[in-house]
Amino acid sequence: MVGTQLAARDFFRAAYENRYTWDAAFPGYTADVTFTHNGQTHTGKAKVGSDLKYEVTGISDEAAQKMVQGQLFEVSIHRVRRGFEDSHGNNTFRYGETLADGAVEILMGGKAEGDRYEIKANEVSMVHRHIHGVVVTIHTHSSHDTGAGYLSHRYDSVYHDPKTGEQKGGLSHFEDEYAEVGGYYLLSRRAIETTTEGGTDRQEFVFSNLALLEA
Repeated sequence: MVGTQLAARDFFRAAYENRYTWDAAFPGYTADVTFTHNGQTHTGKAKVGSDLKYEVTGISDEAAQKMVQGQLFEVSIHRVRRGFEDSHGNNTFRYGETLADGAVEILMGGKAEGDRYEIKANEVSMVHRHIHGVVVTIHTHSSHDTGAGYLSHRYDSVYHDPKTGEQKGGLSHFEDEYAEVGGYYLLSRRAIETTTEGGTDRQEFVFSNLALLEA
């Protein structure tokens, strides 16, 4: 695809700003959580504050508690509303290929050299990023339209060694469901199925009785 760096930047920016995020007035919320891991179920309470700090109580199994905390971290970090310049001000953008499904490749330079994305229908449909010494590749297959930005519905992720290209761990398939509570979309269910040579690992996180905190 032929286009200027500025055009590629604006094209990517439009998809970036189309993601669903919580606004500055987000009060935080509480939920009951049920976590099932390979047939074993744990129940407890979850809380995400207005500052997006999270806590999990009532789960006695330490490993299970950490897994639930990990999901709350993932949810919170992806709902933070960060300005485009704050996230990508040090990056450059150029067009790559236009793929058979209509997705357009964006190749990054500057601080994000080597990263690439695919944009389709004003949504980021693929992420290939160097982060914490590994490369993560995420393909999004379907999304929720909230009317105020999109949320991924079904997607998969895999990690590779950035030097050797060797796969790290298994391929994980995700399915997310959301509930609207007081004008905010909150994760109500996440199922993760990870396939490795050793078999399949299944995790399901169900968040019920979702309630916003008092502002």
